[in-house]
Amino acid sequence: MPFGFRKQEDKAAAVKEATGAPGPAPVPESVEGGGIAFDGLTEEWRLVGLMEVSGRLSDVLNRRDAISIKDVNWAPLDGSEPFSPVPGLRSIDPYDLIIVLAGEGTLPGFSDDEKAAHRVHKLSYWVVLEVPPFLVRGMVHLYPGSEPERLLDRSSDMFFPVTGGVVMLDDQRIGNVQADTILVNRQYLRRVEQVEGELAEDGSRT
Repeated sequence: MPFGFRKQEDKAAAVKEATGAPGPAPVPESVEGGGIAFDGLTEEWRLVGLMEVSGRLSDVLNRRDAISIKDVNWAPLDGSEPFSPVPGLRSIDPYDLIIVLAGEGTLPGFSDDEKAAHRVHKLSYWVVLEVPPFLVRGMVHLYPGSEPERLLDRSSDMFFPVTGGVVMLDDQRIGNVQADTILVNRQYLRRVEQVEGELAEDGSRT
């Protein structure tokens, strides 16, 4: 795990190489010639930057291999410090990522019809997921006969998608807007609760 970024006490050693004034760090757009923007959450940190790969973000994460990254900024989840650049952080282990927030710039360019076709054989469930220290609220899409609680079972896919959802840390929503897709690491998943009715933008029931 590069620089031990999970622990705030290890940050000082990593940021010595950083240049420029710390500030807000929006997720960068995917770049030409390869690269996927990512916004990842660990136990104590939020990291944004570019993964030097191509293809779907979920496929990249589910390979479980260390991923080359660049243009990385990070900040403590507790908001005690602003985002700051970490040019020395050049790889990340998917096992260390609890959640990855995926916006339009991190997803393939599917049309609405193509997105619907990918889900035509699946059933949708509104759920609340406990992924310590986070709660994720949104919709999962599962094949018939597979209940939401089965997400707790072992699977070849380490990350699974939640759509139309939000990520909460205590009473605080992570991210400024509702993410298109939230990729959840099932190895951190502790509880699945199916709920009735659509969820509001703040994750509460409507």
